[in-house]
Amino acid sequence: MREYLLTLCITAAVTYLLTGPVRKFAIVAGAMPEIRARDVHREPTPRLGGIAMFFGLCAGLLVADHLTSLNWVFEKSNEPRALLSGAALIWLIGVLDDKFEIDALIKLGGQMIAAGVMVMQGLTILWLPIPGVGNVALTQWQGTLLTVALVVITINAVNFVDGLDGLAAGMVCIATVAFFLYAYRVWVSYGIEAAAPATLFASILMGMCLGFLPHNMHPARIFMGDSGSMLIGLVLAAGAISITGQVDPDVMNLFSGSERATVHQMVPVYIPLLMPLTIIAVPAADLVLAIVRRTWRGQSPFAADRGHLHHRLLEIGHSHSRAVLIMYFWSALIAFGALAYSVNSASMWIVLGVVFLSAVGLVLLLLPRFTPRVPVWAQRFVPPRYRRRRAAAEAEAGLAAAEAAEEGGCDEPGTDERDPVPAGVSGVNGATAIGTRGRFLDRS
Repeated sequence: MREYLLTLCITAAVTYLLTGPVRKFAIVAGAMPEIRARDVHREPTPRLGGIAMFFGLCAGLLVADHLTSLNWVFEKSNEPRALLSGAALIWLIGVLDDKFEIDALIKLGGQMIAAGVMVMQGLTILWLPIPGVGNVALTQWQGTLLTVALVVITINAVNFVDGLDGLAAGMVCIATVAFFLYAYRVWVSYGIEAAAPATLFASILMGMCLGFLPHNMHPARIFMGDSGSMLIGLVLAAGAISITGQVDPDVMNLFSGSERATVHQMVPVYIPLLMPLTIIAVPAADLVLAIVRRTWRGQSPFAADRGHLHHRLLEIGHSHSRAVLIMYFWSALIAFGALAYSVNSASMWIVLGVVFLSAVGLVLLLLPRFTPRVPVWAQRFVPPRYRRRRAAAEAEAGLAAAEAAEEGGCDEPGTDERDPVPAGVSGVNGATAIGTRGRFLDRS
C-alpha cells in the first residue's frame, strides 16, 4: 500500500506543479477559445490542462518502475507500456483539438486507433464471466471489438460530463477510489497478481485528478480540455479492462466455492459491459441521454448543446458549486454502493443504505423547488438567498405604505419628491427602484 501511496503523491505533485506553467503556455499559445452559447463560464479560460496530467501519468509510471515491489509489474506484464502508448496518442489528439478544434469524427477515429494500439500490445479482454453460465472465452476479434467499444464509451462519457469547473476530475477521482479499493482487494485478499496493473493504474489516475483539481475548482483558472478528459477516460477504461477481462474467475474458485458463485459475487463490478456503468454511471447516463436527445432532433450525436445533466441542474436553480457536489454525491453513491455489494452481496443493510441515500439525493436534486421558511431569529445565520423573500416582502410593504401616505397628502419622513423611495428600502437584494412612484423593476 505504501508504494501505491508514494506513486499517487508523486503523480499528484508533478501534475499540480506543472499546471501553473501549462496555464501560461496555453495563454501564450492562444488556447483560450471565445465564450460559446453552451458554456457556463463568463471569461475566456485557457485549456490544455491535459498536458500537466499526461506528464503526471509519465512520472507515476516512472516512479513505479523504480520501486522494488512494483517493478515486477513492468517485467511480467506489457500493460503499462500499452497504457502509455494509447495515452500518448489520445493526448496528442486532445492537444490538437484544444488548440484547433478538430472534427468530431476525427477524434472518434483517434480514440479507436488508441484503443487498437493498446489491444495490439496485450491490453484486451480475454474472457467474460457471464452470470449463470460461467467463464466464456472470447475470440481475438470479439475481444478486440469489445475492448475498443469499452474504451470509446468510457472516453466519451468522461468527455461529455466535463462541463463545470472541477466536475470531470472530481467524478473520475471518486470512481477511481472505489475502483482502487476493489482492485487492491482482488490482488491482496485473493493473491491474484493479474490485478496488480489495474491497481497501479488506479493509483496514478487518482494522483492525476487530485493534482489538477486545485487549479480547476470553481472559479477555474484552467480547463483540462479534451487533452485531459479523454486521457483520464482512457486510463480508467484501461484499468477496468485489465482487471475485468484478464483476471481468470477460475483462480477465485478456491475462495468462493464454485465458478458460478464467483461470477454472481462479482456481478456489480466484474462484467466488462457493466464496469463503466457502475464506476462512472452518471457520465455514462449523460452520454446515452445526449445521443438520444441529439439524434431525436436530427442532429449529430457529437453536436454540442446545453442539455447535459449539469446544465439541467443549473436551470432548475442550483448554484455552480452545489450542482458539482450533487454530481459528486451520485457518483460516490453508485460507485461505493457497487463496491460494498461486491464485498458482501448477501447483506440487506447495504441495499437499504443505498435506497436511503438515493432518497436523500432526490431531495437534494429538488431543493430549489422547495420554499424555505427560516424563522426571524435565524435570518442572520443562513445564506442571503434564504432571506430574499422576507426582505422583498418588507420592501414591498414599505413602498405600499409610502404610496398610501403620499395619496393621503401627508409627508412621511425619509421621502422626497425627487426620491420617492423610503429610506432604508432602496437597493434591497439588488432591486432597483426608479420612477416617480419608486416601483421595483427587478425583484430578483
